Amino acid sequence: MDLVRLLLVLEATRDWSVHHMDVKSAFLNRELTEVMHMRQPPGFVVAGEEKKVLQLRKALYGLRQAPRAWNIKLDSTLATLGFKKCASEHALYTRRSKEGTLIVGVYVDDLIVTGSMQQETDRFKAEMAAKFKMSGLGLLSYYLGIEVKQGKQAIELCQSAYALKLLERAGLKGLIVPSWFMEDPHKDHMAAVKHLLRYIAGSYELGLAYPRRKKTSELELIGFSDSDMGGDLDGRKSTSGMVFFLGTCPISWHYMSRSLAEEAAGGNHGQAVAAPILRIDNKSGIELGKNPVLHSRSKHIDIKFHFIRDCVEKRQVILDQVGTSQQLADVFTKPLGKNKFEEMKTQVGMKQPKELKLHVS
Repeated sequence: MDLVRLLLVLEATRDWSVHHMDVKSAFLNRELTEVMHMRQPPGFVVAGEEKKVLQLRKALYGLRQAPRAWNIKLDSTLATLGFKKCASEHALYTRRSKEGTLIVGVYVDDLIVTGSMQQETDRFKAEMAAKFKMSGLGLLSYYLGIEVKQGKQAIELCQSAYALKLLERAGLKGLIVPSWFMEDPHKDHMAAVKHLLRYIAGSYELGLAYPRRKKTSELELIGFSDSDMGGDLDGRKSTSGMVFFLGTCPISWHYMSRSLAEEAAGGNHGQAVAAPILRIDNKSGIELGKNPVLHSRSKHIDIKFHFIRDCVEKRQVILDQVGTSQQLADVFTKPLGKNKFEEMKTQVGMKQPKELKLHVS
């Protein structure tokens, strides 16, 4: 989904449009490179040959090899059409020519297409239709549970339909205990689930808005990263969180539990993420990333945790200290008071529909 949000930000800032295409029966398009057999399906058994099997020429749904076979087929097809795969994001393809730039995002058999010229988009649709049976779904409006409204002033993203479906399922089939407590759930775990569902019920209309701008010089990638340093009282694991903005638009966020070994001396909360500007509220972590002399005091930290220092030296990332009150990643790492939570929620870009004020085309 990070890739989808990135493409939508590019669309908003360059006044492009994002289109959605679907490949019909995608897994049936790839010829198999290995010998595979299957039993004759009911209704298609050849009389007198009941004990014989069929040799597959193409992949079928249900085969373990089918997704990989389709990926190889699509990758080779896009290569013949002049696309280049992104080295760091294998689901992203670009094609540049005199006519303009075309960008394609891939998720199995769904294609998200955007570019600088509508003629190039139409040309690509025709090229794909000549290769596969395609469904043209028009402008992107729904993708992997995300509702997308491409307006004249902004692009709105929300998951209200998905959230309502989750609440309906919980109401009909009972509450679902988080998987890590399934072996021995207690009343406090059920109370936590109810609290979570109540929050979803009160916030399902929240969404993101990417305002349309024609100035691309403002698209600076800024990340916030933080950790609660052993805040889990059960296993003393740390919860790390991060959120990245392209310009003013949030495109990626993440949180995870980590062991104390990964939160080693110095508390470098930004070591695992590389970006042009990474804002953290831990001064010792910044100094450890900038000053190699300090590493003599932290040899017990594995080499991979010094990756961030190499990025700083090569100017691939800029470490910037931010006050705790402005640390937007806090909302992912620890419980906050209501007022602080509402403030942080607004700062990371979450808005009510009435605040978006879109004029949907």
